[in-house]
Amino acid sequence: MKLLIVEDNPQMRRMIREVVADLAEEVSECADGQEAVAAYQAQQLSGEDRVLMDLQMPGVGGLEATRRIRAAFPDAQVIIVTQYDDQHWRTAAMEAGACGYLLKGNLLELREMLRKP
Repeated sequence: MKLLIVEDNPQMRRMIREVVADLAEEVSECADGQEAVAAYQAQQLSGEDRVLMDLQMPGVGGLEATRRIRAAFPDAQVIIVTQYDDQHWRTAAMEAGACGYLLKGNLLELREMLRKP
């Protein structure tokens, strides 16, 4: 499995990478949603790969990037990784096409999500 981490905070990207790196054959990073859409296509990611997407980023945010990726690649698996523990954001993420939603404060849960087929 390949992972694409989409997060505008470099320290958080590094932390996420440290938590999940041993679960993936390849990990790449983007700082915003626009980069993520281009990277998904350029890296030829598939439905078995995962995108770990932040919500709030400058430029193209996580919801819009998720919509764009899922519109172009319907089998894409996007997991929202955010600090927002709010039903509004959870609902919006699922409507945008995310397959999962978890909080940055509980990155160990991310490991469990990634182990599931």
